[in-house]
Amino acid sequence: MSRFFATGSDSESEESSSSDEITPKAPGTNFKQSLLLSDDEEDTKRVVRSAKDKRFEELTNLIKTIRNAMKIRDMAKCLEEFEQLCRAFLKSKNIVDKEGVPPFYIRLLADLEDYLNQLWEDKEGKKKMNKNNAKALSTLRQKIRKYNRDYETEIASYKEVNKETFPQRFYASNHREKHLNQRIKKFKELLLPSPPNTIMTQETEKSEKKVPKKKKLKKREDRLEEEAEEEGGEEVEGGWEKVKGGVPLVKEKPKMFAKGTEINTAVVVKKLNEILQARGKKGTDRAAQIELLNALAAIAAENNLGQGILVKIKFNIIASLYDYNPNLAAFMKADMWKKCLDCIDELLDILFENNNIFIGENIAEDSENLGISDQPFRVRGCVLTLVERMDEEFTKIMQNTDPHSQEYVDNLKDEGRVCGIVDRLLNYLENKGSTEEICRIYLRRIMHTYYKFDYKAHRRSLGIQGESKSEQDQEESEGEDSAVIMDRLCKFIYAKDRTDRIRTCAILCHIYHHALHSRWYQARDLMLMSHLQDNIQHADPPVQILYNRTMVQLGICAFRQGMIKDAHNALLDIQSSGRAKELLGQGLLMRNMQERNAEQEKIEKRRQVPFHMHINLELLECVYLVSAMLLEIPYMAAHEFDARRRMISKQFHHQLRVGERQPLLGPPESMREHVVAASKAMKMGDWRTCHSFIINEKMNCKVWDLFPETQRVREMLVRKIQEESLRTYLFTYSSVYDSISMETLSEMFQLEIPTVHSIISKMIINEELMASLDQPTQTVVMHRTEPTSLQNMALQLAEKLGNLVENNERVFDLKQGVYGGYFNRGAFRLYYQKGSYQQKQSGYQRGGYRNQNQSNY
Repeated sequence: MSRFFATGSDSESEESSSSDEITPKAPGTNFKQSLLLSDDEEDTKRVVRSAKDKRFEELTNLIKTIRNAMKIRDMAKCLEEFEQLCRAFLKSKNIVDKEGVPPFYIRLLADLEDYLNQLWEDKEGKKKMNKNNAKALSTLRQKIRKYNRDYETEIASYKEVNKETFPQRFYASNHREKHLNQRIKKFKELLLPSPPNTIMTQETEKSEKKVPKKKKLKKREDRLEEEAEEEGGEEVEGGWEKVKGGVPLVKEKPKMFAKGTEINTAVVVKKLNEILQARGKKGTDRAAQIELLNALAAIAAENNLGQGILVKIKFNIIASLYDYNPNLAAFMKADMWKKCLDCIDELLDILFENNNIFIGENIAEDSENLGISDQPFRVRGCVLTLVERMDEEFTKIMQNTDPHSQEYVDNLKDEGRVCGIVDRLLNYLENKGSTEEICRIYLRRIMHTYYKFDYKAHRRSLGIQGESKSEQDQEESEGEDSAVIMDRLCKFIYAKDRTDRIRTCAILCHIYHHALHSRWYQARDLMLMSHLQDNIQHADPPVQILYNRTMVQLGICAFRQGMIKDAHNALLDIQSSGRAKELLGQGLLMRNMQERNAEQEKIEKRRQVPFHMHINLELLECVYLVSAMLLEIPYMAAHEFDARRRMISKQFHHQLRVGERQPLLGPPESMREHVVAASKAMKMGDWRTCHSFIINEKMNCKVWDLFPETQRVREMLVRKIQEESLRTYLFTYSSVYDSISMETLSEMFQLEIPTVHSIISKMIINEELMASLDQPTQTVVMHRTEPTSLQNMALQLAEKLGNLVENNERVFDLKQGVYGGYFNRGAFRLYYQKGSYQQKQSGYQRGGYRNQNQSNY
């Protein structure tokens, strides 16, 4: 029977093939018959092997080749055969999934890794290898370590079971391999030839080969090839090990000077120039360069070469510390930062102890005097530039530290040391520096002072002494207040500075400091005299951020002083933009990320203000919304039926609309909800409810307790709420009353009668309230000239109808081409309106907002 008609399963075909016997030919068979064999007879003479046998035989042959290469230490051959072995094993994945990983494969992986480790530790043997074998050894060692990670469990089990010492030679015979595998319980299967299968088995195995998971096999094969190429490409020719990033190469330190060399200033300067020549070049080890400079400074100090050469070396050490990070956005690490501070302190110590050292940028290198002589030392350099760079590095450290971590607090403690260095340099430059340098160092001192509230000076102004005797002694020893320091430094800059930028920054910092300490009139007058608001848009972004911060602090100061209108005007530009966080340099907005590229984003992040200098945005928004409420609610009540009423604060109206759209109003939770609920209560003249929403335990924790004079701010708020609620009440309900007693109003709003009298008098004078005061009876008599709601709607309808008629006549005249008649009619109508209709309506108006603004209530 032909093999194409064979039926039955694989097991049946195996049984039939094993049970069939090959019958011997009769001796009388002729030659022709022996040549003409049938298909069945041909099949019976074939020995068919399964796919498992084929794959395992291929693996075994490759393993033998690898072991032979291991015997002769041919690492290049080992690497080549190992890569082929990995590919062959990937092709056998289907069989391995069914049968498990063969023990001889696990044994090879374990033996090969041990063998490579032994070779790697043999330093003498590695030196004898040629270039190709050395490179192949390094590559193969990395490959086998990565590859064995997938089989860690099997290799560990194999090594646990086989506790006897492995043979040092890795070319054991097949008999020894079988004997070893028999002793391993976990790996019970032996490499034995399987019984021959039928032709159908071969066909089914061929069909199975066509259905492997080609994608997974291909991916892993490609991954192995890519890793081999990457590792091979990254290795340096002739190298032994791939050096990982961040691990410095251990190099032998070059000798500073040859033995017997006389150490003098010229030799040290020559060596210093040699070290500096490598600065900034590619491949220069910056850490080693810093160590060399420190060693050179130690040699100069040991040989007493003078302070001039020591100052020169210190300058270069500090510059090398700054150059350690070539990336401008990167910040200094903690160890480098400490070294930098120590080195600057040492440099200042030398300058203070030696008055005969002159340093400056204008000193040429040829005219430097570094040796000991009768002439004073002359060193080229600028210590002010080094301190300014140190201050910038401190800012970068604070910008790149998590503000909510302990690390930020630890870094912030270094500010005291930074300020100490600035103060020391300030004292030095006041004696030896130029006017320009003094202005620059004064500005640095101002930038570390202007945003800090002086609690000790505040307590002294209130007559409160320290709680303990140590605190009192500390306050007495601290000397002048921050206000005196700011005044002295800023006035020097106003008088001596020739650059607009330093003077502008000093003015803004001075205003900020005044506003922070509630000196409202000094801050306001200084802002008005400087005229900065006219041309601040031409300043650079850091100065604009400082201006925005100053205006915000000015508005908050006005609010604390009860200047509600001034506070609202100062905060209007920042809050109405919706970008307060970005304008104050306290973060970037996600919605504007599409407008900037990666480079612009890096630049803007470098402009951010450190977290400890931030202004509380929730406090800022609360102050703005409360100010808008105190202005907007009375204005809305006075112009309730005015179609042309304008908005004072768009953001406040937006919050009101959001609150009105809520289908179910619960108790307020956020700060905005508290302000909206208070506004609704003020509309009704209910000052007590308004007060309870603005000042409560939750709002105290979020906002009001953050002010220095908390109780004073609360009292001011209560007073303003009472006064504005009284005005709103009179605007809303004046049409209901014929007269009302001022005593009644005083009791309702808990205000003194003179205060009520003053408020009502201002409203009458400004024509906001059509009424008169009866002094004997202390009552307010309403004139009842305000139109009712029905009359107001009728007036609005009449006005709209008049506009409609005008538009219709204009369109009609344009179609007819009659222009003169239209204009004449328009002039007549205008005269008629001025003479009659508007004259009647003027009696109903309560006074414009412009008049209201002119009043000081």
